[in-house]
Amino acid sequence: MVTLGIDLAAEPRNTGGCEIEWRDGGAAVRWVSTDLRDEDVLERAREADMVGIDAPFGWPTSFVDAVTAHHSGRAWPIDSWSSDNRRKLRLRVTDERVHAVTGITPLSVSSDAIAIPATRCALLLHRLGVRDRAADARVREVYPAAALFQWELRHRGYKGQQNSRVLGTLLAGLRKRAPWLVIAAQAARLCATCDDAFDALVASLVARAASEGLTMAPGADEVAAARAEGWIALPDRGSLEKLVPAHRAGSANDAKS
Repeated sequence: MVTLGIDLAAEPRNTGGCEIEWRDGGAAVRWVSTDLRDEDVLERAREADMVGIDAPFGWPTSFVDAVTAHHSGRAWPIDSWSSDNRRKLRLRVTDERVHAVTGITPLSVSSDAIAIPATRCALLLHRLGVRDRAADARVREVYPAAALFQWELRHRGYKGQQNSRVLGTLLAGLRKRAPWLVIAAQAARLCATCDDAFDALVASLVARAASEGLTMAPGADEVAAARAEGWIALPDRGSLEKLVPAHRAGSANDAKS
């Protein structure tokens, strides 16, 4: 099995990608890179078994309805400027669930700069044939910061040149928690010095969690919104150690001894 993680940015130069090959008892990073164009992403995605993309897959339904009404000359459908109504315009159902579980509020795809990568992502999803933005068989939305939180690793303050030492320490911590993950020296150097590459690595790990059923699914009352707005594949707590089946079995045997 091969998973692909994409840290999608507005421009290719800040877009990272990471492929992990999974086999009995372990996994290995077989490719990691940055400066990825759309065609690079699509080519890699078509060859992967599961893809995790770090970008919103859609916009809040309330926001889409309101802007559509306004654009066509109809009345703005939200009749009061309250904090609750502003929140409905800013956050998707999945953003609210991630916040409820982790305390982390994802960037707003309707009011923050993350909207620019989201428009690029919409084109890629169309070209990949994604119809269900919540539970596509091969492509899932991921959020590395929330995944790191769920895996009890540092999830803030590791981005940017000024935090390069923190990023290196974070990668070391991740590798210690996942001793079954083989990363060649050159790939490790890139992930330790470039947060775009590191986030792509995390996205690829989350893609594996999604394929193994180790991520949070939408509830019955959230499915309709999730299919339109997108749904963040949030890993279960403690799931990092369970990504390799042999490792899961070994842990269970250890616990019984």
